[in-house]
Amino acid sequence: MNTVVSQCAGIDCAKKDFWVTFSTCDTDRTIEHRLTHRFLMNDPGLKAFVKWIEKSYDKSIPFSLVLEATGVYHEKLLNLLYDLKYKVVLVHPKRAKDFSKTVHVKKVTDKIASKYLATMGLEKKLEPWVKPEKIFRNLKVLTRESSKLQEKIAMVKNELEAEEYRQDENSRTVKRLKAELKLLKKQKLEVVEEIKDLINNDETVKGKAEKLMSIKGVGIHTTSVVIAETDGFSKVNNKRQLVSYSGYDVMNQESGTSVNTPARISKRGNRRIRKAMHMAALASVRHGSNKELFVRIVGKTGIKMKGVVAAQRKLLVLMYTLWKTDSYFDPTYIVKKKGDITSPEELDHVRS
Repeated sequence: MNTVVSQCAGIDCAKKDFWVTFSTCDTDRTIEHRLTHRFLMNDPGLKAFVKWIEKSYDKSIPFSLVLEATGVYHEKLLNLLYDLKYKVVLVHPKRAKDFSKTVHVKKVTDKIASKYLATMGLEKKLEPWVKPEKIFRNLKVLTRESSKLQEKIAMVKNELEAEEYRQDENSRTVKRLKAELKLLKKQKLEVVEEIKDLINNDETVKGKAEKLMSIKGVGIHTTSVVIAETDGFSKVNNKRQLVSYSGYDVMNQESGTSVNTPARISKRGNRRIRKAMHMAALASVRHGSNKELFVRIVGKTGIKMKGVVAAQRKLLVLMYTLWKTDSYFDPTYIVKKKGDITSPEELDHVRS
C-alpha cells in the first residue's frame, strides 16, 4: 500500500458560502480527493470548518490550504487560517484558470473548483501567503478609494460640461452636478490627508517613502500606490518579479516563419501600479532622468508611448532599489557612469 506524502485542501470561496475538498498524494504521485464539504461564510460556518479540517488531516504529514482570490470574499477565511498558523496559499484567479485547463476540466462549479485547487496545491510548488502589515492594508484601501474618487470627479466634470453645452440647459441639473463635484473634491482631499497621516505616523515607512519621493516626478500619490499594492515590496523577491507583477514584462510569439508577433508588455499584472507610474514617468522624462532612454526608444520605434512605458518600468525598478537599499536618489549617478549624451536640441526635436 502506497504511503501518503502530502495533503492539501482546496477552497473555493463565494459571498455566502465556500466549498472545501481535502485531497492526498501518495508515493506514486496518485492524487485522491477524499472529502468534499460546503460551509457557510459566517462565524458558525468558519468554526465548523476549522473543526472539520482538524479531524480530516494527519498532523505528521505536510499539509497546506489553497484559496483562489475572489474579490474580498476570501479575506476573512484567509486571515483566520493564517492566524491559526496553517500554511495557506493564495492563488491568482488567472493562474487557477490556466491550471484547470491542464487537468481537462470540462465544466466549472464551486465544488469542482475546490477539487482542482487541491490538485494544484499537491502538484505545484506554491509560495505560502504572508499577512501584510496593517499599515499597507489600510494604505491599499485609501489609495484605491482615492483613485475611484478621481474617476468620479472626471465623470461628473464631463457630465457638467455636456449639460452646459446642451441647447436646453437644465439649471437644476447643473446645480446638482456642481454640488456633487464639490463634495467629491472635498472627499478626495480628506482621503489624501488620511494617506499622508498614515505614512507620517510610521517612522520606518515615512523614512523610506521620503527616499522614494527624492526622485523627480515621484510624489505622495505614486509612492503610496506602489508601496500599498506591493505591501512594501514584500510580495516580490527581485526586480524581475516586480516587473512581472506590475505587467511590464515583455511577451511575443514566434513559431517558424509564419508566426512572429511584435513584442509588447503583457499587462497581466497590477494595473493600478501602471496607472500610478504614468504621470511620474512623464515627469521623469521632462526633468531629464529618463530622457536618454525616452529619446533612444522613440528614435528607434517612432512611438512615444513605448518610450513612456520604458520610463515607467525603469522608474519602478529604481523605486524598488531605493526601498530595499534605504537610500536617496542620486540624480548624477547615471551622468557620472555614462555621461549625458542627449542634447537639449535632440530632446526638443522628439517632443515636437
